[in-house]
Amino acid sequence: MPRLRPRADKGRLLRRVRRQRVKYITVLPSLITILNGVFGFIAIVLASRGAETEIGGFSYFAMAGYMVLLAMFADMLDGRLARMSHSTSSFGGQLDSLCDLVSFGIAPAFLMLNVVESELGLPTVLGGNLFHRFIWLASLAYISCAAIRLARFNVENEEDEAAHASFVGLPSPAAAGVIVSLVIFHQEDVPGFNALIYVLPIVTLGVAVLMVSRIRYPHILNLYLRGKKPFSYLIQVLFFLGVVVWKMQAALVLIFGFFAAGSFLRWLYDKALHKGVGLIPTGQEREVQPPASPEIPG
Repeated sequence: MPRLRPRADKGRLLRRVRRQRVKYITVLPSLITILNGVFGFIAIVLASRGAETEIGGFSYFAMAGYMVLLAMFADMLDGRLARMSHSTSSFGGQLDSLCDLVSFGIAPAFLMLNVVESELGLPTVLGGNLFHRFIWLASLAYISCAAIRLARFNVENEEDEAAHASFVGLPSPAAAGVIVSLVIFHQEDVPGFNALIYVLPIVTLGVAVLMVSRIRYPHILNLYLRGKKPFSYLIQVLFFLGVVVWKMQAALVLIFGFFAAGSFLRWLYDKALHKGVGLIPTGQEREVQPPASPEIPG
């Protein structure tokens, strides 16, 4: 008969599960991370009032999109400050993911859902319309994939700067940027153009799948702004800045759309050529040896 484990072993196991109490945190990066979540909450509130009057010529839907962009800037800044001050911690990573889920998971999905329902005159309660069901499916899939993407990032992430040269799957801020840039473009440049409204749920579902994929996406700041780069990189950055100044709403769509689709199309091209480049290995690459053929007795 097997012996029962004593209570002392059980107590040691529980102490290991509880981990160590958090005693010290870095205040400035944590405040900026919380600001990220605050911007996401404001975006949700504004999106819920999208059918009401506008604020200073801006629709509530467009203002909600701009709040998500501000949350994106705060998310970029807090991580940079933490790594520059060598104060990265598990607490900061968990807090960042919780705020990211609000700003880049719930807020874009809720904004997309409200925009499409408002523009097409659909009821707020899910009805029997097949397209209405697809809109809800896209928004729920986006939230689910954003949560999976952030949880996977926490498990696989490394705190050193070299580990942030690229991402596994489309980052959640970039996925949110694709959605909110389309919303801002529709509200400010092409209001009443319902063809874009019909495309928006399909795009939402597409970027949701890209978030949980294993496609390699570059880190834009490390790629273009960190260290010495070729002269052509400066020309590319100036070109994008010029497009932003010329037509910001259209530029946001092009920038986020190009980033999300570029790596995906390159992955498709590599798969078509049987190169296999574009997927990040989950561990160290191993050389697979072919199985040895059995010996045939003579």
